[in-house]
Amino acid sequence: MAEKRDYYEVLGVAKNATADDIKKAYKKLALKYHPDRHVNDSEAEKKAAEDKFKEAAEAYEVLSDPQKRQRYDQFGFAGMGGAGGFSAENIDLSDIFSHFGDLFESWGMGSGPSGGFSSFFGGGGGRPRTRRGNNLRVKVKVTLEEVATGVEKKIKVRKAVTCPHCHGTGSLDGVMDNCPTCKGQGRVTRMRQSIFGQMQQVEICPDCEGEGKIIKNKCPHCNGEGVVRDEEVISIQIPAGVAEGMELTISGKGNAAPRGGVPGNLLVLIEEEQHPLFLRDGNNLIYNLVIDLPTATLGADLQIPTLSGKVKMPIGPGTQPGQTLRLRGKGFPQIDGYGRKVGQGDMLVNLTVYIPEKLSKEEKDWMQAFRNSPNAAPKSNDSNKFSFFRNLFK
Repeated sequence: MAEKRDYYEVLGVAKNATADDIKKAYKKLALKYHPDRHVNDSEAEKKAAEDKFKEAAEAYEVLSDPQKRQRYDQFGFAGMGGAGGFSAENIDLSDIFSHFGDLFESWGMGSGPSGGFSSFFGGGGGRPRTRRGNNLRVKVKVTLEEVATGVEKKIKVRKAVTCPHCHGTGSLDGVMDNCPTCKGQGRVTRMRQSIFGQMQQVEICPDCEGEGKIIKNKCPHCNGEGVVRDEEVISIQIPAGVAEGMELTISGKGNAAPRGGVPGNLLVLIEEEQHPLFLRDGNNLIYNLVIDLPTATLGADLQIPTLSGKVKMPIGPGTQPGQTLRLRGKGFPQIDGYGRKVGQGDMLVNLTVYIPEKLSKEEKDWMQAFRNSPNAAPKSNDSNKFSFFRNLFK
């Protein structure tokens, strides 16, 4: 199987292309590779055009959606559930036409296979309609520890599943006959009068609803629909570095489609659980540490918690309140547009010095003696060291 091409490369646009640029590029490719433009080509040429048409449809479906495009830009194909938000691979052209029906109609290309130029002017009869299951959307909570490493989650979802009694056919005995109205084609040809005279127009068969088959003995468990409501445990692989509000697409794990159609997708909305110790800032991790006055004055080696366990961090003598220390590589993975790890965020430790509220008489005597020392006086000309306080009042 050929390696998937970058969606921007497929449409021939830059990564900063506007929505209009993407739509225009897709329209150009859709018109170029539309099946009605290749009816007289060889089988190899038809297949090549069909593959290009599907590839362009998949790229447009992702890049035309702001949320999916953002996911793709950050994680590449890994952020699209492994195969893209709408994978055109191994999907019939009728599914693509159904998926983009309104768009094709606005371009004068019809909404069904062989249903644009050729259906209006009397071309081929089309293929039986393939039904699609509805998408499902679920929320999944992840901890910051799970975001740092990636995690596999198993969730129980109540949804439409294939009827186990009729195996999705909707038929009690498994027998499905060709529709007598459309002769199994799923579409019928109507004659209509126009200013150019009589013209043929292909429409969905009203008796079989475009499926080309009819059921005589319906399955009593699903009433002929081929699907029933049930629970299913679904395994979701959540990649490292995901963020609050991101939506992952798991292809084919949504509602099952009636009578053996194409199942919908499972849309997974990421929610980050609040951590008792850490805050997240992009790929960096923030930890607020309170140290005592002697440690700030004399320095010490402290054990600092991170997402992967405690590490030793030196506190230098004379550490000032508001100072920030950096632990390299203790943040979250940085992922490029192809889902590859290209870097690692850091952990930022913000230091606060605790000033005692109550002192014993002996401790007050110590502090009084220290106050009289020339080393206790602040160096007012050291502006960089005390810039934290100046910034507070900007």
